[in-house]
Amino acid sequence: MRAEPSQRWILSFADLSLLLLCFFVLLQAQTANKDRVTAGIRAAFGGKGEARPADAFRAAPLFEGGEAILTASARAHYMRMGAEAAAKKTPLIVASQGRDGGSARLDAWEMSAARTTAVARALRAGGLPDAMIEVSIPPMRADDPVKGQTISVRPQSK
Repeated sequence: MRAEPSQRWILSFADLSLLLLCFFVLLQAQTANKDRVTAGIRAAFGGKGEARPADAFRAAPLFEGGEAILTASARAHYMRMGAEAAAKKTPLIVASQGRDGGSARLDAWEMSAARTTAVARALRAGGLPDAMIEVSIPPMRADDPVKGQTISVRPQSK
């Protein structure tokens, strides 16, 4: 007489597969808050490294009303940041998230892109070469709500 082989391993495999699927679905759902998600994952797995600092600001107060022209203080801030990064030879990423309403001259998408570019130009004016500046504007859809634009500047990962 021969015993039938047990098929319990299938249940364990299915359970593991579903857990992995849920993990990746949750990871994808949190794309708007990448720094907090990566910090949480790093902490869960016992990572000791720090997240790279980001200099993130709401865009509207940095610019003249309805324009893509930096205020004098914001321009000076980003020029100093560009000079510091150039001295340390640190490439920077200028990342835009979201968008503000448009103006008579620019629609919301153009305003978002122009403001992000204005920050990159201020970094360049501070002495950081173009080759060390990366501009990142994630895709936006027309039906996404206008919740305001945030511009962040952070060191580029190596």
